[in-house]
Amino acid sequence: MIVKSELTARGRRTRDALVRAGRDAFDEHGYESVRIDDVCARAGVSHGTFYTYFDSKEALFGEVAAAVVGEMFTASVVGPGVPGDPYARIEAANRLYLRAWAANSRLVRMLEQAATAEESLRGLLLELREVFVRRGAEGLRRLQEQGLADPALDPRLTAVMLGGMVEHFAHVWLDLGERADERTAVELLTKLWARAIGLTPASSWQQEGV
Repeated sequence: MIVKSELTARGRRTRDALVRAGRDAFDEHGYESVRIDDVCARAGVSHGTFYTYFDSKEALFGEVAAAVVGEMFTASVVGPGVPGDPYARIEAANRLYLRAWAANSRLVRMLEQAATAEESLRGLLLELREVFVRRGAEGLRRLQEQGLADPALDPRLTAVMLGGMVEHFAHVWLDLGERADERTAVELLTKLWARAIGLTPASSWQQEGV
């Protein structure tokens, strides 16, 4: 298999075409049902060409999953346009995450299901989740340093637990059909998150009586 950094411009185009074709195929038919020949047909390449870039269907799926999670991470980044108040930024992060989940939920759930049977995909799932955990932990650590959050909380474990709350709600709401409008869902998730980390009166959340 050719390492990504070693690819020529043509090779990158071929590899990208396989990833796009794989993503479409997995999204339409599910991980178990997709065959390598199906992906090759969509990408317009031969069966042998596939193995120049990927060792297996599992390797391709891992690449697709990494791309999807990367898109979700980027889409849920709170930009400089959101006020610096920590409550407002937590609220914005929750809203963006729910929207990113809505756009990619099928493939995310597919990865979780495939990870129960494939050891390498289980490791990939943990690795991909880590980017969200690290971001949440760093955000909480900054609030603790500013005296705005409970200093006794373990930043990493708190990020794992609260992130799990939001992720599970996204699944129940968007995939299983729990009835709630986005505004209500985001407001309640944010209240629960803020109270869990003990935002202090220095936050405009308590000053305004939210």
